[in-house]
Amino acid sequence: MKFIIRLFPEITIKSRGVRQQYIKQLKKNIRHLVKPICELSRVGGCWDLLEVETDPSTSPTQTQAISDALTRIPGIHHFMETQEHALPDIEGICKLTLSALAERLHNKTFAVRVQRTGIHSYSSLDLQKEIGAYLLDHSSAAGVNLKSPEELVLLQIHHDRLFIVGKRREGLGGYPLGTQENVATLMSGGFDSSVAAYQMLQRGIYTHFIFFRLGGTAHEEGVKRVAHYLWSQYSQSHQVKFVTVPFEGVVEHILTRVDQGLMGVILKRAMIRCADALARKLKTSALVTGEAISQVSSQTLTNLQVIDQTVSRLILRPLISANKQLIIDQAKAIGVAELCEQIPEYCGVISQRPTSRAKLTEIETSEDAMDSQVLQNAITSAVIESITQVLNNTADMPQVEEGLIESEADDRVVIIDIRAPDEREASPVKKLEYPVLVLPFYRLHSQFSSLDQSKEYWLYCDQGIMSKLQTQNLLSAGFTNVKVCPAHLLAQ
Repeated sequence: MKFIIRLFPEITIKSRGVRQQYIKQLKKNIRHLVKPICELSRVGGCWDLLEVETDPSTSPTQTQAISDALTRIPGIHHFMETQEHALPDIEGICKLTLSALAERLHNKTFAVRVQRTGIHSYSSLDLQKEIGAYLLDHSSAAGVNLKSPEELVLLQIHHDRLFIVGKRREGLGGYPLGTQENVATLMSGGFDSSVAAYQMLQRGIYTHFIFFRLGGTAHEEGVKRVAHYLWSQYSQSHQVKFVTVPFEGVVEHILTRVDQGLMGVILKRAMIRCADALARKLKTSALVTGEAISQVSSQTLTNLQVIDQTVSRLILRPLISANKQLIIDQAKAIGVAELCEQIPEYCGVISQRPTSRAKLTEIETSEDAMDSQVLQNAITSAVIESITQVLNNTADMPQVEEGLIESEADDRVVIIDIRAPDEREASPVKKLEYPVLVLPFYRLHSQFSSLDQSKEYWLYCDQGIMSKLQTQNLLSAGFTNVKVCPAHLLAQ
């Protein structure tokens, strides 16, 4: 089997030197992914097309794996799975074509297309007519349909070689990874950041991942799976890093020191400032975010401008004009949507009354009142791992249980209302037989150990998402006396 690879069209209009550089890098990337599948495969070609040739002993499973890998390599516009032969005369071409495609043509209309390179005694049009007539006479095809055939018979002739195309598959397009400078993507694990990272890869820019842990270990492990998927599917030819930044302390600091309306913008600025410091370690040229105009309050033009003034490093936003449905559709197309759906949007809990037009002077005044050491501690505590190792370092999540309501109240049970102050004020809990302790989610990780550990604690929030998440985090930290509060218990 031979795969004929066509380059992304923008590569072909580059200057000679740049084009040679891009092709050399693309061949290197292809070898990196194909060789582990089939050691005896060969990657060759130059200038206008590349070829991947497999050994005759290659199994159908290996051939399919190579074909699948080629669809995920940036720089490839499309490729064709072909059978290669020494170029015979016209009758020989007709017989080889019939032998290769007879089953595909059964009861279907077809058309023949021939592409030639070199000098021959016939034109492409003459050959199309000859092959079409031969196939019509010697196969069970339903007929010829030149405008909308059910099957397209495609042949390529390169000088003295004949290639009968079995299947054409589309590639990612874009430039080969390694031809552009690399970046670092601020990765939340949601649809937006995942698609933003993919679009960078599609343009030939490989990305490291910086994750700000707001929701504990469960959040971290979910995002690691998303990042690893993107790397393994679309950029495995390059080694990248996954950085985990413990940001729970920064979130607590913001929620207890900053005005409600400014929290979202200040959090984003803190992330950008931290990411900039880590980008220097990773030697990346720019930061990438999944922000889109006005999708949330911190993403208005005014607020984005305030956020951008945090650092001098370039911040790229490939989704800036995309709508949410378009982003979700692309996440589904690249296969990451199912993983993203399992990760809640944690930034949504930061502020109930966010400003859409933050003033830089107000933001800077609030930041001046904060303890800069809190952010520095987060940077210092950041863990940098190879993307190849992140799944090895994940653990099975403990099973979260819901509190069991007995016929009589258990005097060991204490309900912890983990909602933010605004949420509690808007929807106070009703009077219960169980004692209720107010401890906002952002204080749990620092204060839970000081509680009476002889009690059993049931965590409560409005939607049940944050309570389940925080329960899981506490269980992962070694506590065994924590469960999720049954939602109907506190329903008004």
